[in-house]
Amino acid sequence: MTVNEPSSPVCYASEADDIYMGFAGREEILAALHELLEAERAGARVALASTKSANDPDYAELMRSVRADEARWCAMLSRQIRRLGAAPSRKTGAFYKKALAIPDPLERLAFLNRGQAWVVRKLESLTPRVRDEALHADLREMLESHRVNIDRAAAHLEAEH
Repeated sequence: MTVNEPSSPVCYASEADDIYMGFAGREEILAALHELLEAERAGARVALASTKSANDPDYAELMRSVRADEARWCAMLSRQIRRLGAAPSRKTGAFYKKALAIPDPLERLAFLNRGQAWVVRKLESLTPRVRDEALHADLREMLESHRVNIDRAAAHLEAEH
């Protein structure tokens, strides 16, 4: 009786270390999540300050919506950082002071939109390297949300010019 031997060994790729498989390691992911958290916190604070100083009701509503979205992502990022066993950063990104130095609301909105675009680029480079399915799903949702906010802000800026 002939026994058929497998032509290749069993694959253990699912058990391999994330870094070995080309994914970001825990420390790299935590660093990126903290950087994103600090940026989102800055965006939320800029949107809040912009809402308070707004004279245009459409602009104020856009800023309230952006602030709520940024706060939502701050909560998600903090939750994911804790899930990975670390303490979330309490810092606010430098973007906050730079944005508040811009007195014109539409110029500030354009600056805020560039910050949102930075987050999109950061997420586009990070998400393909995240193996954790729950974190990956949250980051993809955050990415899409930022794209929507960019489009809404661009439409508002276009309508004002």
